[in-house]
Amino acid sequence: MEYSHRYRAYPTREVADRLEHHLDVHRQLYNHVRWDYTNSPEDDKPSEYDQNNKLTEWEQKWPVFGELHSKAAQATVARFHHNLTVLSELKEKGYNVGRLKRQAPSDYRSVTYNQSGFDLDEKRGHDKYAYVRFSKIGWVKIRYSRPIPDHATIKEATFKNETTGEWFVSFGLETDDADLPEKPDVDSLNASNSVGIDLGITNYIHTSDGKTVDWLGIDDEYERLRREQRKLSRKEHGSRNYEKQRREVAKIRRHIQRKVLDYQHKLTTWLVREYDAVFVEDLDIAEMLQGDGNARNKQDAAWRQFITLLEYKGDLYGTHVEQVEPEGTTKECARCGVETAKPIWVREHSCPSCGFETDRDANAAMNVLQRGFAELGLGWPESTPVETVTATDTTQFESVSASHVVETGSLPS
Repeated sequence: MEYSHRYRAYPTREVADRLEHHLDVHRQLYNHVRWDYTNSPEDDKPSEYDQNNKLTEWEQKWPVFGELHSKAAQATVARFHHNLTVLSELKEKGYNVGRLKRQAPSDYRSVTYNQSGFDLDEKRGHDKYAYVRFSKIGWVKIRYSRPIPDHATIKEATFKNETTGEWFVSFGLETDDADLPEKPDVDSLNASNSVGIDLGITNYIHTSDGKTVDWLGIDDEYERLRREQRKLSRKEHGSRNYEKQRREVAKIRRHIQRKVLDYQHKLTTWLVREYDAVFVEDLDIAEMLQGDGNARNKQDAAWRQFITLLEYKGDLYGTHVEQVEPEGTTKECARCGVETAKPIWVREHSCPSCGFETDRDANAAMNVLQRGFAELGLGWPESTPVETVTATDTTQFESVSASHVVETGSLPS
């Protein structure tokens, strides 16, 4: 299993200058790799291996490239070819894509050391601090908020300068699957230790066993962002005041992102600790954002990020996490299976066939649970999802506020 740990970094002014210098040289190398690839004949484009072999030649011709650690330089070459692969895959899927663009200083913000060229000293720091040494740069102090697990191997280290001016260090970790908690036997799963999740509109999530979790309230943060963006629009582009205000806007955006991510971390941790199996809809987020409705709210929900975290936590804590087909989960009755069309503004499910009534999102969550069991080849749950929810009235569902998730990191069972 591969995952990462990210830490806030506090380099000295001298080391920060060297970090910025190496960041810019890596940007120049990336642009040169792009230039070399673009200007090669169409029938003879260089591979990543070919361009890695050219690094020695380039270092002799442009000595500034010789200042870089060899593994970090190779990672920059790999970065270009990875971006090229992603672009090709999007094109194959029918997206209208152009070419990879030349990287400006404001675009290129991270450098990766792959396999070697870095050291972590956990004993040198005090009071939850540690130090990381990057070859040809120096030691960087980090807030060591969570130790690297003993069973994890550090495969790579990345330093990044955010648009806010803050520095971060990330470690790419690899854990042998044998060291991870064993997931419960599939045959032991039932409706009492499993849950279906509907990613909702009126609530952030609605579970098949009758819990709802509120949206994270960030309206005040967005109002502040709009005020600061208006101030930025009145500054002269490129001036000192413009740069100062740009950083202020970036800090607010970053604060919003961190708040959402922290919220999702705590919510997903609760889910994988509470249940042996968690089922969620496999949503096409890109298509949803292109549709009608409030796209900003959908982005605030960061549903793809939520699902990714849920899958990662499932492996980490030994919980089954499965994505199911989302089409029809809202229309289909969780009790009898009859489909009933519902406009988006209709928030109640009322089946004309069997008379089952409940919240629209609760019904969808129950269907997600049933589809999850079918996905695992178990068929209908031992006790049906409808039976696990004794209430058929939204006022009787257990509601959990977003502030409770953020403040405690856990939810009542």
